[in-house]
Amino acid sequence: MPEAEASKPPVLEEMEEPLFAFGVIADIQYADMDNGYNYTKTRLRYYRNSLLLLQGAVQEWASESAPPQFILQLGDIIDGFNVKYKSSETSLNKVLSEIDKLKTPVHHIWGNHEFYNFSRKQLLESRLNSSSLQDTLTTSPEDGGDPLDSFYTYHFSPFPKFRLLLIDSYDFSVIGRDPSSDKHIKSSKFLRQKNPNEDKNSPKGLTETRFVQFNGGISAGQLHWINDVLEMSDKNNEKVMVAGHLPIHPDSTDPICLTWNYKEVLALLQSHPCVVAYFAGHDHDGGYFQDQCGIHHLTFNGIIETPPESQAFGTMYIYEDKMVLRGRGLVPDRTLLYRES
Repeated sequence: MPEAEASKPPVLEEMEEPLFAFGVIADIQYADMDNGYNYTKTRLRYYRNSLLLLQGAVQEWASESAPPQFILQLGDIIDGFNVKYKSSETSLNKVLSEIDKLKTPVHHIWGNHEFYNFSRKQLLESRLNSSSLQDTLTTSPEDGGDPLDSFYTYHFSPFPKFRLLLIDSYDFSVIGRDPSSDKHIKSSKFLRQKNPNEDKNSPKGLTETRFVQFNGGISAGQLHWINDVLEMSDKNNEKVMVAGHLPIHPDSTDPICLTWNYKEVLALLQSHPCVVAYFAGHDHDGGYFQDQCGIHHLTFNGIIETPPESQAFGTMYIYEDKMVLRGRGLVPDRTLLYRES
């Protein structure tokens, strides 16, 4: 990923006071089990140690001179292996109890591992549904009226003229949808057309490797809702940071990790001058790219594949003219200037 797109930020002691700051962490994927390899047997995953790295992140955030106003958790908070050991609830409670020590709001994105562990209904009724933290004047998204096909999105303003918009990367997906729902039926048909492999998680032979079962897409209904929010932000001269589990730019990630209809999502965000950044997880190697419209695409490294001696989280400091990311471990520092309107 091109490093020249972002300069090294000044040391914190030399920086002016930010308008606000927030923490970012991705793909914790905790499970109480021995280390193991990823799906392709190429990368080691540190299941138990992910909780220790989370503890370290919480301690560092708490020790900052100006603690983060909130934490953005980019999805895959526990690993799908918890289902096998019937430990989904136990593992989730362990992780949340560590985050609770920070005593600051946490905004949760849902990734594929959330849907391996829980149904969409269970997630909506759980502490991973952080939509209660949204602005009080926003309305819940409607998508045809069928609750089985609803999507998990919301937005809020942490500071005047700034907005964070959380989107649902698995809105149009085989996973996380009730088998009787319209979206499950249509997405299953779509995936069969795009991926002829018996194992739909396998990209073998595909020219477009993103069409695998562990990814998903954004429905037309959600795209319409996103557009309405961004139109409002354009009119109000806001700066908007969008966050979803799946990346939407091919130069910010391994192509196998992209949103199914990333081109549509990317074109929509680029058409709105208010959008300054897109944050994602999913690709454990992380990535960065500033597109031709000036939007910063940051894919955060996954805690789950971070060696015990390292780290992988960051604190984002927001200023009038820029964002400054102070990364830890595998997450690099970056100074990110806003796009010109």
